[in-house]
Amino acid sequence: MSTADRNSDPSRHTFPGTVDSGTGGAHSGSNHVRDIAEVAAVEVITTAAVHLMSAAAVKCGLAEGKDAEEFKDLDEARKLITALAGFVTAAAPEIGSQHAGPLRDGLRSLQLAFREASLIPDAPGQGPGEKFTGPVN
Repeated sequence: MSTADRNSDPSRHTFPGTVDSGTGGAHSGSNHVRDIAEVAAVEVITTAAVHLMSAAAVKCGLAEGKDAEEFKDLDEARKLITALAGFVTAAAPEIGSQHAGPLRDGLRSLQLAFREASLIPDAPGQGPGEKFTGPVN
């Protein structure tokens, strides 16, 4: 459960940027940290989707470097891709096609990467997120 003691960090409700030098709080001087209240919903939604995409890509074995296989975990990737598919499907009408299109493209790429990485491919329509997107081929 959330308590004030556990959530005393002043940057808790902010997006990354230049961290305040400690001279006056979250809105002082040339600080570039933005309060979530100032961020458009479409930006919050796309940021969350990109985090899901990045995590899914790593779990599909698409990380850079020679140790990419070490991070591969298709069970985890399936969960992340399914969550992303539901998220993008639900958000698309709210954020418009100019924002949803690239998210759908990234989702489809992850679904295909998952299929390629799987030793035993899922039946059409049974892959991660396909209950939201339909079969991907």
